[in-house]
Amino acid sequence: MEKLQVFIEQIYHTQIIGSIIVVILSFIIYKTITTIIIKSGENRFFKSVLNKKSKTYLRMFKSVIRYVFIILTVLILLQINGINVTSMLAGVGIISVIIGFAVQDALKDIIKGFDIISDSYYHVGDVIKYNGIEGKVLAIGIKTTKIEDVRTFNVISIANRNIEQVEIVSNLINVDIPMPYELDVVKAEKAIQDMLDKVQMLNNIEKCEYRGVQELADSCIKYQIKVYCNPILKVQMNRDVLRCILLGLEENNISVPYNQIDVHQK
Repeated sequence: MEKLQVFIEQIYHTQIIGSIIVVILSFIIYKTITTIIIKSGENRFFKSVLNKKSKTYLRMFKSVIRYVFIILTVLILLQINGINVTSMLAGVGIISVIIGFAVQDALKDIIKGFDIISDSYYHVGDVIKYNGIEGKVLAIGIKTTKIEDVRTFNVISIANRNIEQVEIVSNLINVDIPMPYELDVVKAEKAIQDMLDKVQMLNNIEKCEYRGVQELADSCIKYQIKVYCNPILKVQMNRDVLRCILLGLEENNISVPYNQIDVHQK
């Protein structure tokens, strides 16, 4: 009986029960808030207001809440178990200045992560270009942005501090059509119109239009067309458009020009 009483006193003294209650309550509150966030994201009105921004905001908000709850729970547990959190934080404040220099990049990533969301640089579902790689944005975290390469489907993480090097990919494809100098411009443009008709019949093409003469190159005249499609599909659409151009050249009996070298002998 005495041993049981000592054990109970030890439990009370170390505040184990209080600590367990804090952890359970913190978990319940966290799950309740995240459930509300998820249900809000599924709400039709919420989706119609935020559109594709909703996924970006929700994921970022859930990530922030998770870190906030972890930090608050740890601080409360320390206070319950007799550690003066106020004094500890004051001491940590001095050390944090030193540590700050060692984690500058991480801090930049976090700050830029919030900038990406607040200033709407890009959102989940957008196609962006970084370091020559075009990819669909899968998730925007506090420190990194994850994209899926539209060509290889590899998943790549980009540090948020590199946002200045990121470009948002448009839905436009510029395609040059080479024509021989010997071909009349009127005939060339008629052939291009046939090509545009073929391109317009492709699936996932929003629109296409003829823009005019792009360049007087060494061995050919380059005419340009503009094609609009979903940025995610641009790689395949570019292939399909080039096929339509080749078919149009064949049907109009136009040879594709190529570089030639003239050699003169005396």
